[in-house]
Amino acid sequence: MSSTATTPAGLPVVVIGAGPVGLAAAAHLAERGIDFQVLESGPTAGAAILEWGHVKLFSPWRFDIDPAARRLLEADGWTAPDLAALPTGGELVADYLEPLAKLPALAANIRYGARVTGISRVGIDRVRSRGRDKAPFLIRLASGDEITASAIIDASGTWRTPNVLGATGLPAHGEHQVAHLIDHALPDIAGADRETFAGRHTLVVGAGHSAANTLLALGQLATEEPGTTITWAIRARSATRSYGGGDADALPARGALGTRLRDLVKDGQVRLLTGFSTHTVRAARDGVEVTGADGRAVTVDRIVSATGFRPDHSIASELRLDLDPILGSTRDLAPLIDPNEHSCGTVPPHGVDELSHPEPGYYAIGVKSYGRAPTFLMATGYEQARSVVAALAGDWDAARDVQLELPETGVCSSNLVDETAPATEGESCGTGGGCGTPASADVKRGLATGVSGGLLSVELPLVEASANVGGGCCGS
Repeated sequence: MSSTATTPAGLPVVVIGAGPVGLAAAAHLAERGIDFQVLESGPTAGAAILEWGHVKLFSPWRFDIDPAARRLLEADGWTAPDLAALPTGGELVADYLEPLAKLPALAANIRYGARVTGISRVGIDRVRSRGRDKAPFLIRLASGDEITASAIIDASGTWRTPNVLGATGLPAHGEHQVAHLIDHALPDIAGADRETFAGRHTLVVGAGHSAANTLLALGQLATEEPGTTITWAIRARSATRSYGGGDADALPARGALGTRLRDLVKDGQVRLLTGFSTHTVRAARDGVEVTGADGRAVTVDRIVSATGFRPDHSIASELRLDLDPILGSTRDLAPLIDPNEHSCGTVPPHGVDELSHPEPGYYAIGVKSYGRAPTFLMATGYEQARSVVAALAGDWDAARDVQLELPETGVCSSNLVDETAPATEGESCGTGGGCGTPASADVKRGLATGVSGGLLSVELPLVEASANVGGGCCGS
């Protein structure tokens, strides 16, 4: 560890976001004696996580705790949970993030209810070059307050900017008009949102972890509340990737998720629509009608859009960012995380060099750093935080000694069944009769990401741009 570092002009490093990665950055800054301030828009640490606090993580505690944070906590008498246990989001906050945020080394430096609306340089806009690297950062809050900083670590995440329903990346026709009937990822179906879904027909759109968890919660609700009906729509021609490797999965919880999901479809509790690309949504007399690019339509009471998230870089629009035009990550990081080429298990360790922009001193870390790539793991964010803080301390040897131990998770394996093969009989019907080719016994995966996971290697149904589908105007 390097000697105690000081920041230019005596200004603090500002960390945006008090989630796991933001607080990990704060812990590393505290260990190195660097003055810092954490700005959290919510009322507590891990505020965004609490919105899906009912959901259990797939990775056990040993991969969920940052090393610097653990050192600070244990020095204060904290005892780690069972490292082999799987926490819920709520437990991650209550048993780890809240105690971490209350440590004397961190607590006085965290400001809650502080939403950042813009970042620039004091007296300098994006155009001016002379003196740029000497000017402090200027951070404007929704309250109107302005804060100056020597450097910025943006760990604000992507939870507030979900992807749209439309399969093209644009909103589906009519999506904004029926927004009140669309829930985004991970509603609390068994708890606070139960009445919203009980006895109603819900369409879940998406093929990832959020969709699977939502479908299982709805399946349980259907056994308790008569009239609860479930339809699941995915763009792929097969749900094989979503079912995962079952008992062969390296993370048992992830494997069990896929197995239970397959059973729901096989038993007819979930009607599966494969090859379905959402094109149009419109209010109907008996709910909301959702039409695919191929003209198929389903009318439901409510939609859960589990289509992932994307970053919002608008707060940094006056900074000089070098963003990859495809993913929205840094240009140097993009080829390492590109889901057209990688799953998260093939993402190499990376740190400050890959996270740097032309704007010196500004770093986006955590899930925001990955842009629209779905290959992020929490442990990756912790190593990003360590590397960036080491660089801010001037300890470049440590900053560039990037090492990463990742769980051999199902989501990271590239040993996958070919999902582009024709579906087996009954696979898209939502009834018994197969509903997908069983994964081979040696497949160690769950819900895969990246091209090696089949995510972006699937031929999707297309529609001519001149087609008039379901009352929409212009193509898919």
